[in-house]
Amino acid sequence: MTNMQHMMKQVKKMQEQMLKAQEELGTKTIEGSAGGGVVNVKVNGHKQVLSITIKPEVVDPEDIEMLQDLVITAVNDALAKAEEMANEDMGKYTGGMKIPGLF
Repeated sequence: MTNMQHMMKQVKKMQEQMLKAQEELGTKTIEGSAGGGVVNVKVNGHKQVLSITIKPEVVDPEDIEMLQDLVITAVNDALAKAEEMANEDMGKYTGGMKIPGLF
């Protein structure tokens, strides 16, 4: 019975650590960019866009599609980096297992 209690304590501790790590992801930021840095997007570890910065020289009223493509590329770059950061942070506790709905 003591082995089971010990195991349950370890599971509870791991859950608490994972919850804390998941909360901390919300305070971490990461930046993605496109076009050599003319479009920058900052996201947090929860994959929420915090800001988008566009340098004036890339704004061409005759070529809005290029600007849209740059924004999409920068957002996707930032989100991919946020996903990688979350996987690294949470992987410490999950041993690399993908747990649905966790992150």
